[in-house]
Amino acid sequence: MPTYQLTVNGVSRTVDVSEDTPLLWVLRDHLDMVGTKYGCGIAQCGACTIHLDGEAVRSCSLTAAMAEGKSITTIEGLSEDGTHPVQLAWEEVDVPQCGYCQAGQIMTASAFLETNPNPSEAEIKQAMHGNICRCASYTRIYRAVALAASKK
Repeated sequence: MPTYQLTVNGVSRTVDVSEDTPLLWVLRDHLDMVGTKYGCGIAQCGACTIHLDGEAVRSCSLTAAMAEGKSITTIEGLSEDGTHPVQLAWEEVDVPQCGYCQAGQIMTASAFLETNPNPSEAEIKQAMHGNICRCASYTRIYRAVALAASKK
């Protein structure tokens, strides 16, 4: 089995996994980072969103080999104490219902706000469009992204 050197949340980690193992399962099953969720397995729902070199990507469609040499940030690494502006906005707006999609939503929103710190409502909706929320909390999600942008 191949060995991969991954940098996850600023820490160098070594994993021995099959070359076709999705990064999602490496994170959850081998590194015990269960904040990143499995949703669809085909990169369509956004529940497994992480940052790869600062860009929001779907971890279910990447392998450890694809992530080697890049910086991986999971929801656990976004902030040590939950004080990232997006996380604070999520709390203030009371976004989650079931909460299952929230890590992916937050990771998408935080990467988006790094590239567009003052988005319009239309830009927020477009950026968040690929993340599915089964509870349909979209209005609160959009409101929280706008609030996070105003606080950055």
